[in-house]
Amino acid sequence: MKSETKKSSWMFNAWAISVVATLGSLYLSEYLHFTPCSLCWYQRIFMYPLTILLGIASARNHTFIVPFAIPLVGIGGLISSYHIFIQEMPHDSTVASCGPVSCQEDVLNAFGFLTVPMLALAAFILIFVALVRVKHHENKEKISNNSAK
Repeated sequence: MKSETKKSSWMFNAWAISVVATLGSLYLSEYLHFTPCSLCWYQRIFMYPLTILLGIASARNHTFIVPFAIPLVGIGGLISSYHIFIQEMPHDSTVASCGPVSCQEDVLNAFGFLTVPMLALAAFILIFVALVRVKHHENKEKISNNSAK
């Protein structure tokens, strides 16, 4: 029973992180009127469904969604990493823009180093850790159920 509680807590945490990331991106674009670049849109494409999938899984205490959510998290994290690379590495000024807004532009630069792609990457990493913990507790639960038989 203790493992079941931990499992549902980790699933809830993964969902809560995705909600904060989704609301944060909507706040930046809709309230502060920052236009997202193409890479930001791709990161959103992989974050927004997680809010719905993990919310339903958390509410119903389902863990079968984890293998489907991890690829979304992984690909979103890779896009965030690439976006950080584009922003932070020295580059030629002739590099083509990736859309109407340059992907190299720092729209938000909190504390001199914290950018939107870094926040997205942090969210993807935290969600990944939470989902791995869900699977860990699920496997632990299966082992204890098999040994009890």
